[in-house]
Amino acid sequence: MPPGFLESSSDFSISLWDFLKQQHSSIPEQRECFMNEKAKVARLSIISNITLIILKLTAGIMSGAVSIISEAIHSAMDLLAAVIAFFSVRVSDNPPDETHPYGHGKFENVSGFIEAGLILAASAWIIYEAVMKIIHHEAIKFAIAGVIVMSISALVNTLVSRALYRMAKKTNSMALEADALHLKADVITSAGVAVGLLIIMITKMHFLDPIIAIAVALFITREAVSLLIKAVVPLLDTGFSRNDLVRLEDIIRNTGYEYHKLRTRHAGNRSFVDMHLLFPPEATIDQAHDVTDRLKEAIHLDFPNTDVTIHMEPNGAHFRT
Repeated sequence: MPPGFLESSSDFSISLWDFLKQQHSSIPEQRECFMNEKAKVARLSIISNITLIILKLTAGIMSGAVSIISEAIHSAMDLLAAVIAFFSVRVSDNPPDETHPYGHGKFENVSGFIEAGLILAASAWIIYEAVMKIIHHEAIKFAIAGVIVMSISALVNTLVSRALYRMAKKTNSMALEADALHLKADVITSAGVAVGLLIIMITKMHFLDPIIAIAVALFITREAVSLLIKAVVPLLDTGFSRNDLVRLEDIIRNTGYEYHKLRTRHAGNRSFVDMHLLFPPEATIDQAHDVTDRLKEAIHLDFPNTDVTIHMEPNGAHFRT
C-alpha cells in the first residue's frame, strides 16, 4: 500500500483531517464574502458608466462630433455589460438546486455571449453614422468640450477597470472580467478620440472625426469577437488547459494509485473533475474511501471551486507498489 495514504500515522491523520474540516467549514463564509464584494464592484461599474454616458452625449450633441457620440454608444454598451454582470454574478454564485444540480456557473458565459452580440450591433451602427458624416462633410464645434470629457472618461475607466480585474481574478468571474475588458477598451478609445479632437482643433481637418469613429468601431468589434470566443468555449465543456491538466495529474499520481477516464470541464467560475481510481482487490472500502477523500482535498487546495467525483474501481492489475 502507498505509505503516504493508507499507512500514515494516526496523529498525522487526525491533524490533517481537522485542518481540512476547518478549511471546509469556512467555505460558506468565503462564498458569501465574495458575492458581496463582486456585487459591490459591479455596482461601481454601473454608476460610473451612467455618469460617463451623460457627459459624452452632452459633449457629442454640443460638438456634433460622431466620434464622441460613438464613444457614448460604447459607454452605453459598457453600462449594459455592467448591468448584466451585476445580475449574472448574483445568479451564478447561487448554490446548486434541484433544477440546476451542477450550479449556475454557465449563466456568466451566457451573459458574455449576449454582451458580445450587443457590442457588434453597436459597432455596425457607429460605422454607418460615420460613413454618413463623410458623405455630408459635416464640421464639428466645441471640440474642447469633447477633449475634456474624453480625458475624464479615460481616467475614470482606468480606475474602475483595475478594480474589476482584481475582483475577477480573485473570484474567477467571467462576467466581471468581461466588464473589465469593456472598460479597458473604453480607456484606449476615449484617449484616442481625445487626441483626435486635439488634432482637429489644430489642423481644422474635420474629416478625421468620422475616421476616428470608424477606428473606434473596429476596435470594439475586435473586443467583441474576443469576448464571444471566451464566452462560448466553456459552454462547449472545454477541459482544463495543458498546464492545469499536468498539475492535476501530478496530484493524482502522488496517491500511488493508477487511474483512468480522467475528464475535466469548466462552467462559469466552477470546474468539474471526474475519474476512475484503481485499487487492489485486498483494499477495504474504508481504505479506498480514505484515499479518495484525501485526494479530493488535495485537488481542492490547488483548484478551488472544483467539484471532484471519483469512482473507486477494483483492479489488481493496475495497482502500483
